[in-house]
Amino acid sequence: MLRTRVDSSNIATVGYDEEQRVMEIVFRDGRVYHFLEVPPERVLSLLRAESKGRFFNSEIKDAFAYRAVGRRWR
Repeated sequence: MLRTRVDSSNIATVGYDEEQRVMEIVFRDGRVYHFLEVPPERVLSLLRAESKGRFFNSEIKDAFAYRAVGRRWR
């Protein structure tokens, strides 16, 4: 999975597996979530958004099924 660090107060990295259409969000507190069936253009929109957190909350959080994966520690 390709992961990208982002400039956000809440989100640390965004990853995407295009074959599986799974987007991984790692929050700064270490929580990791996989969002399912996310189209690649939605991931690009998140990465290009001026506010990643605002875009996540309005366009991703309640729009896609997800699963908690665990925690990552810095």
